[in-house]
Amino acid sequence: MSHVTYRIVEHDGGWAYKVGDTFSETFPNHDAAKAAAVRASREQRVSDQTAYIEYEDTAGTWITERADGHDRPDTDVEG
Repeated sequence: MSHVTYRIVEHDGGWAYKVGDTFSETFPNHDAAKAAAVRASREQRVSDQTAYIEYEDTAGTWITERADGHDRPDTDVEG
C-alpha cells in the first residue's frame, strides 16, 4: 500500500495543501487549508470503482492511467 502525505504550506498569498510537487487551490488561512486537506485525504482512502484518471505532472504533461478503485493509499496531513 502506498502512502500520501498532505502538507499545509504558505502559497500564493494564502495557504494551500501540497501533495508531492502539486499545490491545491489557495485558501485564506491555515485552518481552511487544513480542513480541505483532511477532507481530501479521507476521500482518497475510500474504495471506489476502477476507473481511468487524469492528472498533470510536474512538467505540465497530462497523464491518463487506470486506477484500481480498491487499491487505496494510506494518508495523513502534516502542518
